[in-house]
This record gives sequence, structure tokens and C-alpha cells, in this order.
Amino acid sequence: MNAPALLRQFGLRPDPRLGQNFLVDETALQKIVEIAEISREDAILEIGPGLGGLTSRLAGQARRVVAVELDGRLFPVLKQVLSQHSNVQLIHGDILALNPAQLFDSSGYKVVANIPYYITSALIRHLLESARRPARLVLTVQREVAERICATPGELSLLAISVQVYGQPQVRARIPAGAFFPPPKVDSSVVCVDLYPQPLVPISHLTPFFRLAKAGFSQKRKTLGNALAASLAWPKEKAQALLLAASIDPRRRAETLGMQEWKTLTQVYVIGFSS
Repeated sequence: MNAPALLRQFGLRPDPRLGQNFLVDETALQKIVEIAEISREDAILEIGPGLGGLTSRLAGQARRVVAVELDGRLFPVLKQVLSQHSNVQLIHGDILALNPAQLFDSSGYKVVANIPYYITSALIRHLLESARRPARLVLTVQREVAERICATPGELSLLAISVQVYGQPQVRARIPAGAFFPPPKVDSSVVCVDLYPQPLVPISHLTPFFRLAKAGFSQKRKTLGNALAASLAWPKEKAQALLLAASIDPRRRAETLGMQEWKTLTQVYVIGFSS
């Protein structure tokens, strides 16, 4: 795809405020399609189709592609590039304001997205908390963000556990900055997240799970006992008692806890400490 020529044809320029770095490298585009493992029965949600280079490849393999684009200026480009694909539905809107349950008849669709850093966490939560969840996420994000999503205990973050409570993430490909137009300042990676049939934490416990996690990670320099007490306006004794009841040393920090420990902590909190 000759992105500069296509943009000139329609009198357009990439909008940096929207994080518009269009993926144009043919090898990288094909790699993303391979990672998504698309069959003729699949329904795909693409977020930010941009100039349609990936969209056309998805449409060539899937039963249906729903492409949500925030920038209305790109629709003439998309309509031209995708004119031969009758199985693509273009939607002008903000994915964070759209309910996936209104876009798909059932769960199990796949999400393919090249997303800017500033909406990564919000987008993942929005998709995974939907009444109709995807079966797989294939996300092209900044390399550093990909590493954070896939981190292990000792380096975990709120973003990491927000993903890992729902599924298993894995970095599947690296994409250099030169594969985009205009090239961003950093390289990117493709993260594939295969969703569990059910979250690791019971659905009824997800709200307190995220409450505790946000509190735990809110003050990274503090021990978990102090962070929970400060963020939740608890006496230190209550925070320490909760952690000890979950067999967690209050002197540890949030990034050291594994997913099973967060699950146990949430269970103990719900049973006897939520008042």
C-alpha cells in the first residue's frame, strides 16, 4: 500500500492526536492475519482500520468484519480500498462508547487492533467486561506496553493483571517503527490474548478485585499494606489483617503478587472485609 499517495489523493494527513501511524508493511500485515488464525466462520472486530490495508486482508478470510473508525475523514479512503468486500461493515464511532453486544450476535468473535498507548488499558477493560466477550485479542501496541501486558510476578502492573485475569497474553511478533507511515518513535509488538472460558476471578468478584488492584498499585513505592490503607482510607490494622488472612506478607509490594494471590485476596475481602 502506498499510504502517502493514498492520503494525497484524498487531501489528508495523519492526525497525531489520534495516534495515527498506519501499518503499511506487507509482511507485518500478513503476520497479524496469521496470528489471528481466521477461519471462514469467524466474525472480526477491527478497531482503527485506518487506510484499510489490514481490513482487506481480514475480509478476505473471515465471514464478517466490523471495522470501527473514529476519524470520519478516512471513510472515503476506506470505501474505495474495501469496495470489493461486501462482508465489511464500517462504523464511524468511538469504540469506547460502543457496546460490543450490539455489534455481534454472540461471544467468540476476534478482535484485531492497532491501538495507541493512551487507550490501551481502557479499551481492553471495555472489551473484556462486555456481555459478549471476544475469544481472542490480537493487539499491535508499543513494544514497552506489550512487555507490560505479558509481565510476570515481580514486574506486574495494573494493566498486566487487568488482562491476565481474563486470558493468557503472549508477544507473538515484533514490528519495527519503519513498518508504519508515518513511523512512530518506538517499535511495536503484536500481543495475542486467548481468553479463558471464564475469568480467573469469579465474575461477581471482579468489581472488588479491581478495587483492590487499583488501590494496591496506586502507590508503587509503598508496601501493599500501606498502599491499601492509604488508598482505601482504612486503618493500617485492617489492611494488614486482610493480607495476613490471605497469607500475604503486608510488606510485599503489589507487583510481586501472582494472579492466584490476587484471587485469594479478593475472596478473603469479599467474605469478611468488604464492609
